[in-house]
Amino acid sequence: MLNAITQIAREAGVEILKFYGGELDVEAKADDSPLTQADRVAHTLICGRLRELDGGIPVLSEESDEAEIRDRKTWKRFWLVDPLDGTKEFIKQTGEFTVNIALIEEGVPVMGVIHVPVRGWTYFAEKGTGAWKRIGDKPKEPIRVRAAPVAKDEGKMMKDAGESPPADANHPSRITDHESSITASESRLALVASRDHAGPMVKQLLELFPGADAMSMGSSLKFCLVAEGEADLYLRDAPTMEWDVAAAQSIVEAAGGRVLTLEKAPLRYNKDDLRNPALLTAGDSALAARVLDSLT
Repeated sequence: MLNAITQIAREAGVEILKFYGGELDVEAKADDSPLTQADRVAHTLICGRLRELDGGIPVLSEESDEAEIRDRKTWKRFWLVDPLDGTKEFIKQTGEFTVNIALIEEGVPVMGVIHVPVRGWTYFAEKGTGAWKRIGDKPKEPIRVRAAPVAKDEGKMMKDAGESPPADANHPSRITDHESSITASESRLALVASRDHAGPMVKQLLELFPGADAMSMGSSLKFCLVAEGEADLYLRDAPTMEWDVAAAQSIVEAAGGRVLTLEKAPLRYNKDDLRNPALLTAGDSALAARVLDSLT
């Protein structure tokens, strides 16, 4: 099924690119976010293809109307779609927009695809199997988060505190409450933030790591940077919707990372409110715990 979803996302990307670089009729939705014909065409294609693939799995898309989603709370398994994530980037022609498709089971993203039409990149993952990136038609390559660089004295600090660093820095047990200071080597950390939606907590994060590299990027590509080990942390304190994050969370988690609320809990789906709380995405669980302790 993952191969089929990947192909659907790529087909949507082809249709989106037919509108890219031309004159656009841009509408404002109720929340003032932009909507283009490319959004609509991608929505129609993806929803149609998914229903052809398995008509028993309902689809929730950013462009679904109220009638289509009124029964969503009864769904245990469904597709969650953002047919064009980063419409502002599409309009500005930065190339930093994506097609996002995720499969949700019991509130958990178990499969995800993110396609980047302009660059021909496709990220995809399945829970318990792994995460990969394909460039164009080249063979897929596995992707993995990186362990955060740490200061030379971190091991000594943990030893002095009676702790022993576990062999697997990404083990879930590393998400714990503690009083330890952040000791990651600031000069080697890479932080990623939204170009248009950086809130006050992002400023606080940057102040925690004044020597870190900071990157700005649009759409769900920010999550992908963490998943493929190009960045260590991505904090999003401005509002997002479930369809903005689901495919990315699937890919990050399959690559060994975490997408957490400020309460250190994994993000879950089909909530009463489709809006998400503030989120921290991290490749290294120990670093995530320390950052969340400092922020909260």
